[in-house]
Amino acid sequence: MKVLCFLWVSVFILACSTNKKVVSEISMTNTEKAHMLAQKFIITDGHVDLPYKLSVKNFRLEKEFLGIPVQTDEGDFDFVRSRAGGLDAPFMSIYLPSAKQQQAGASKALADTLINMIEGIAEVHSDKFMIARTPNDCKKAFTNKLVALPMGMENGSGIEDDISNVAYFKERGISYITLTHAKDNLICDSSYDTLNTWGGLSPFGREVIMEMNRVGIMVDISHVSDNAYYQAIELSKVPVIASHSSSRKYTPGFQRNMDDDMIRLLGKKGGVIAINFGSTFLDGEIRKKQDEQRAELSMLLQKEGVDYGSDRADEIIEEFRKDHPSLYSDVKMVANHIDHVVALAGIDHVGFGSDFDGVGDSLPTGLKDVSQYPNLIKELLDRGYTEKDIEKICYKNLFRVWQSVLDHANQAD
Repeated sequence: MKVLCFLWVSVFILACSTNKKVVSEISMTNTEKAHMLAQKFIITDGHVDLPYKLSVKNFRLEKEFLGIPVQTDEGDFDFVRSRAGGLDAPFMSIYLPSAKQQQAGASKALADTLINMIEGIAEVHSDKFMIARTPNDCKKAFTNKLVALPMGMENGSGIEDDISNVAYFKERGISYITLTHAKDNLICDSSYDTLNTWGGLSPFGREVIMEMNRVGIMVDISHVSDNAYYQAIELSKVPVIASHSSSRKYTPGFQRNMDDDMIRLLGKKGGVIAINFGSTFLDGEIRKKQDEQRAELSMLLQKEGVDYGSDRADEIIEEFRKDHPSLYSDVKMVANHIDHVVALAGIDHVGFGSDFDGVGDSLPTGLKDVSQYPNLIKELLDRGYTEKDIEKICYKNLFRVWQSVLDHANQAD
């Protein structure tokens, strides 16, 4: 009888415990759940422009220095805000301005300088950051509560005209290469340029893609022309990524984003589009409003008799921005882009590619810096995305492509 009573008591306690857990999960708001998931899952971001920003800022590479990239009010990224927002693996953009490609040796030299800088940060702040060359490196950093720093080279101009530089940058830790930037280069045409130099990829560009496949560097088609995109995705033996692009559906005529057919093909080929957070990437109306309000602000400053850069001008600009919130898109619009990609290509083909520190003062309301990823996760939860869906968007989709590229290279060896 005592044994039977004990069993009944045990079952009752277990049931209460289980019910308490269920009640706890049910009573958790989506805001609370979003913060929990941001810490539970690895969050990777396809594009953060910290390196070039540091190259033009007076930052100090000293362990005791608590400015950029450890803790600062400047810009969009630092370690403290990354921890708060759950960002674990931001791809550091080794950005090479288009002007550099015209100077022999300048692009490669700048790339090396920026890579050295990121390596220095990881070395000096080894209790906070870790260089990552693989998805497993990112997982190791996550386990050890470090922010992983994988690297992508934005603009293949760093390769210059030497195919051996592809393998060189692989050895330096580059995990993807954005084939071009704002101008046509030796590899392909740019979505921003009008010259249509190659009609897509150049003959050298085709060699570059095959060599990237061989050594294990992801092909990034953000910034390329439509022709270059279609040629690259057909040529590559492994899936490609768009590290920081959005959907052209919401920005008609803006070729920097991807149209529906491009997104569908990306999904069929196993690739991933990481959504750019810049307001003008999210909403075509924003660009029009910005142009109109920029003219209005310029007239206001002229009327006040002050110049840009003065203290009084800064005060006027700050007040103007407060009174004109339509200058910015919002977190809901980012979720709209994710919804659209999922509808076209499926949940396995979308991720985050913020362009933090790269799009200037155009970030949407609710996503102003790296501490605010939970706001986007909360919006996705509100729309019915499951934890499994959100885990894929946070990191699994991009890691799948990254690992497949590495596996292909290992098989080639």
